Amino acid sequence: MTFFPIETKRLILRKFTPADAEATAAYQGLPEVARYCMWEPRSLERVRELIPRWIAMDGTGENSEGIQYAVVLRTSGALIGDVVLMFEDLAARQGQIGYVMSPAFQGQGYATEAMEAVLAVGFGQVGLHRISARCDARNTGSWRVMEKLGMRREAHFREHAIFKGEWDQELVYAILEDEWRAAQGAN
Repeated sequence: MTFFPIETKRLILRKFTPADAEATAAYQGLPEVARYCMWEPRSLERVRELIPRWIAMDGTGENSEGIQYAVVLRTSGALIGDVVLMFEDLAARQGQIGYVMSPAFQGQGYATEAMEAVLAVGFGQVGLHRISARCDARNTGSWRVMEKLGMRREAHFREHAIFKGEWDQELVYAILEDEWRAAQGAN
């Protein structure tokens, strides 16, 4: 089974390649992009170190961590972000999604469009029962994407951890397979 590429109206979700390092570092290296991520701004060298792992995350194999996608514009082929479907517990059919978009392409519906395709893979091809997502409560753009995807807010953890030197507030969203299928039928 292959999960690559996925084409949407405006995007292609494909495997990363070593040639993607500079474009990825250009946005992942920005402090405003890394602000709510578990990592600090990434250098070109760090991205080059990570790309082999992302390439290996192809959803196949017994010990697969998940599926990592490079998000490119159909019209130009420009890399504008990356999205992931992590396999949290395949026996229990649980997954988690994440997304990082270049600031130049935020607020234009690209993250929502990409994640709609990833949910379809998770529920349709992988056979997951529940897919969740997490974000810092201050990351309004991120939780709005989750709500546009039909995910429900399940938790709001207040001051539960010190994150990058300050108390954070974490939101947890999720959607069940039957909820996703019902929404697909309505659309």
